[in-house]
Amino acid sequence: MTALIEDYALLGNCRSAALVNRNGSLDWLCLPRFDAPAVFASLLGNEENGRWRIAPTDSVEHSERRYLDDTLVLETTYVTAGGSARVLDLMPLSDGNSVVRIIEGLSGEVHFEMDLVMRFDYGRTVPWVEKLDPHTLTAVAGPDRLVLVSSVAPHAVDHHTVARFRVSAGERETFSLRHEPSHLPVQPGFDIDYVFGQTVDQWRTFAGRCPEVGTYSKQVRRSLITLKAMTYAPTGGIVAAVTTSLPERLGGERNWDYRYCWLRDATMTLLAFLNLGYVEEAQAWREWLLRSVAGNPEQMQIMYGLAGERDLQEYDLPWLAGYEHSKPVRVGNGAAGQRQLDIYGEVADAMSQAIKAGLPRHPRSAAIARLILPFVESIWREPDEGIWEVRGQRQHFVHSKVMAWVAFDRSASLAETEQDAERGQHYREIANQIHREVCEQGLDPSGQYFVQAYGSKEMDASLLQIALTGFLPATDPRFVRTVEQIERRLLQDGLLMRYDTDSCTDGLSAGEGTFLVCTFWLCDVYVLLDRKDEARALYERLLGLCNDVGLLAEQYDPRSQRMLGNFPQAFSHIGIINSALTLHRAETPVLDRTTCGE
Repeated sequence: MTALIEDYALLGNCRSAALVNRNGSLDWLCLPRFDAPAVFASLLGNEENGRWRIAPTDSVEHSERRYLDDTLVLETTYVTAGGSARVLDLMPLSDGNSVVRIIEGLSGEVHFEMDLVMRFDYGRTVPWVEKLDPHTLTAVAGPDRLVLVSSVAPHAVDHHTVARFRVSAGERETFSLRHEPSHLPVQPGFDIDYVFGQTVDQWRTFAGRCPEVGTYSKQVRRSLITLKAMTYAPTGGIVAAVTTSLPERLGGERNWDYRYCWLRDATMTLLAFLNLGYVEEAQAWREWLLRSVAGNPEQMQIMYGLAGERDLQEYDLPWLAGYEHSKPVRVGNGAAGQRQLDIYGEVADAMSQAIKAGLPRHPRSAAIARLILPFVESIWREPDEGIWEVRGQRQHFVHSKVMAWVAFDRSASLAETEQDAERGQHYREIANQIHREVCEQGLDPSGQYFVQAYGSKEMDASLLQIALTGFLPATDPRFVRTVEQIERRLLQDGLLMRYDTDSCTDGLSAGEGTFLVCTFWLCDVYVLLDRKDEARALYERLLGLCNDVGLLAEQYDPRSQRMLGNFPQAFSHIGIINSALTLHRAETPVLDRTTCGE
């Protein structure tokens, strides 16, 4: 039976990630990178598509799990009639291609079974398995090799690798699974005790730099660790999520691959790092950005691969049944070729905030800006696919135009500080042109409130960014009425939909959950409107949606009361951090996203 999305916990090493469910089954793992073909893909199929389960064979009377304080080391404790034991799961930070599982007896005696189903290429390829010695085996298919080293001697059963063992109080068994190129000699094993201690220390050192955020400090650190785990350390790129094709609607087609670096998502992650004083991580992201977007501005994409790759061709995996039969299962993302005006504003805002936070100016950033901004000036009047990457007809989305304004507003401010008055004046003139057009054409026919797109009657949660970016003050009557319309038309059991898929034409079948980051935006807007009690209550509601280890997916379905979409989602955890800081400081959402426009 497929586990609920919220039943999973994250393991990661800042290169790749794994998901392990409450029953001890590791159902998703891509090695050696986030976007590599999965070696365990049962999350999107069944156990024959790859998994690694270690769990008691005795009836479990009680179990609980948690991360060791301020780490990404998962501890799952099982209590049976015969005793109790715990499983410690981790991906060592010092070894970018390994998973370690440690089973320790706590009391009495507990019987366990290991069932390892190794499959390559998203569960399609059965490898050739060989024993090197009683406790070491290899699995090879093409360029890939997995090496299992265990203190328990495993054996083969129907293309599964299995073992049965028991642990008494004070005893333990260990397992490590490492990925390496098949054409190289098998690498020597490592000291599990050493890498365990080192990994715990590294995570705690990282989390220890986080400032206190009042009563929300623990959850902020958990979200910070999650975002760090979703950062590809060799390049600084930040993935939107570690999974592909977890559905936004069960049984539906809204299943996308999020294992790439969206400029928008990564920029908001950068702001979260900066808000908490993590300048080193922010600087690594900026370096990734400047490498990725370098070149012809007309070829700038909304997303890139982990190292800045541009070819993210989308295709289906027909041999996988999909999560709860939600097909197709997709790899790659066709939205990489879309035009989304908002990314230029997000990037300009991020670069501006980085300078405000004390990052030294990068000489290449000014040169790239001088190429990109003339291009944006030539296209901002054109329609686009917008922040939500609609697969229907392009429209003049209001949010896209607002973020185009942000691009020129922030660039004008930077030019002014650089004493480049002529360029700053030009950027300011363009910003004012965009501002006037949005305020003329972005309102409903009565001129009372903003709508999703020019001439549309629909509402969109992204309109909340009108105040959050400083386009208009939150007290502007047009924005106040926009918030009222959003509350009336998009709130579902107290949580926001991004837009109404039943009435909007986005090129896909209707139906999805509430979009969690949008509700965090509403929380921030409530603070701006001095509705702080409502903001705090809403934030507490959102925290209550986190699973038992503090993780959130992209969406939540209030009707079925379960998570939807890819998991864990960077957007959602950015919301946890920035809204906590907003509430803690009880002032304009951090960082201050500049003054308001006309």
